[in-house]
Amino acid sequence: MKCPYCENADTKVIDSRHTEEGHAIRRRRECDVCGKRFTTYEKIEEIVLMVVKKDGTREAFDRNKVLNGIMKACQKRPVPMAEIERMVGEIERGLNNMMEKEVQSSFIGELIMEQLKKVDEVAYVRFASVYRQFTDVNTFVAEIEKLLGNKKGGGN
Repeated sequence: MKCPYCENADTKVIDSRHTEEGHAIRRRRECDVCGKRFTTYEKIEEIVLMVVKKDGTREAFDRNKVLNGIMKACQKRPVPMAEIERMVGEIERGLNNMMEKEVQSSFIGELIMEQLKKVDEVAYVRFASVYRQFTDVNTFVAEIEKLLGNKKGGGN
C-alpha cells in the first residue's frame, strides 16, 4: 500500500480489526520511510447486479424494492420482520451466488413468490395477484386451486 504522505510503496500493517458491521477490515499502517501512520479499509468487491425489466430497461438491483414488495404482501399478516429480512437476505444471496451481471425482473419475482409460498399463503396470493396481474376473480380462484392442489399432493 502506497503511503499517502510520501508515496513510498513500502508500508507495514501495525494493527488489523474487523469493522462493527463485519463487512470490512480496518488496517493501521505505518510508512517505512517517513514513519507516518494512516488507516485503510479492505472490503469485498461487490459486483453490481443489473435487473432487466419487462420493457428492456436496466437498473441496478435494489434490495429495498424486494423488501418493500414482501412487506406489502405481508401487511396485516402474522409474519415477523425477522422472517421478512430472512427472505430478502436469501433472495439476495441466491442472486449474488449466480455470479451473473444481469438478471430478469421476472426471475426475481418468481424467487419472491417461492419464499412467500413457504411462509404465508395469503401473502403469496397477494403478491402473485399484483405480480402476475390477475385480471379477474377466475384467475384468483385458479391460483388458489393450484395452491390447494399442491397441499393435497404433499408439496408446498
